[in-house]
Amino acid sequence: MDQRMKIAITMGDPAGVGAEIIVKALSHVDVYKKCMPVVMGDRAVLEDALDFCGLPLGLHEIRNIDEAAGKFGEIDFIDFGLFAENGWEYKKNNAKCGEASFKYIVDAINLAMEKKVEAVITAPINKKSLRMAGLPYDGHTEIFAEYTGTKDFAMLLASKYLHVIHVSTHCSLREACDRVTKERVYKVIKLAERGMKELGYSNPKIVVSGLNPHSSEDGLFGHEEEREIIPAIEKAREEGIQVDGPEPPDTVFVKCQSGQYDIVVAMYHDQGHIPLKLNGFNYDHLHNRYNSVSGINCTIGLPIVRASVDHGTAFGKAGEGRANEESMIDAIFAGVQMAENRREKR
Repeated sequence: MDQRMKIAITMGDPAGVGAEIIVKALSHVDVYKKCMPVVMGDRAVLEDALDFCGLPLGLHEIRNIDEAAGKFGEIDFIDFGLFAENGWEYKKNNAKCGEASFKYIVDAINLAMEKKVEAVITAPINKKSLRMAGLPYDGHTEIFAEYTGTKDFAMLLASKYLHVIHVSTHCSLREACDRVTKERVYKVIKLAERGMKELGYSNPKIVVSGLNPHSSEDGLFGHEEEREIIPAIEKAREEGIQVDGPEPPDTVFVKCQSGQYDIVVAMYHDQGHIPLKLNGFNYDHLHNRYNSVSGINCTIGLPIVRASVDHGTAFGKAGEGRANEESMIDAIFAGVQMAENRREKR
């Protein structure tokens, strides 16, 4: 009996690079040694990606997860039948593409909630296309939280040498400052410990970033550290969590990357995303391409496992065969590892 776990991979926005990075990732035999991937998407889009990438892979359409063969060289997929051949346009925001990407996600969430798959891996979606379709979501994180009934959750990013989790993500910078509260910082410290344990760290070393320059330098540049962040850290320490901070934002990521800590609790979206992407992305100017697009995005706090690529729909290169699949492979392996660690915990 095949003991490999089944995972669902959502195709993302058809106008972007989602289908391309999926078929490229599934051209690596190592993926099939770890799991049985099933793509939630559309035949026409997957066929087009295989064609312009020149990949000699077949497509195996199934109607339910139990029919998945998990055979390298033949991609198991569930066809939503939303697009005919050439029925979409690459590089363009479109309501139909936004709605399709949403449907792939919701069905995958339902499969995971029903325990028919052990992880959901997501290709990128486009916020503008979602809004054009009348869907009031800022991204995957909010969709997963709503459809799993989760109230306390956070976005965790990981590259080879850096892990970051966020107190806030998709909101204005003004609002992000207001969201730095004792309660929220404490919850994210707890989520950081949970997420790192799911990624295989038995006793993670957590460090909390300050909000203000120099972590306010004893009140010279603000008071959020004293009033909100430090009390949250002290409360977490009382519960036995290994956590330090607040460390100045301009040095905390260097300390984590050097191995002094395992994960940084960042106060807002760009504070965490910028260093993570600088760490994971490497551009080759000579050949006009990315040599590395590593890194993953996980939603911590959910009753199911969700991991994703750490980049967007990349409309600029969609449909051309130039997209790098490294982040998708990283996301698949991370999702499998998190699911395996949940198995062991159960």
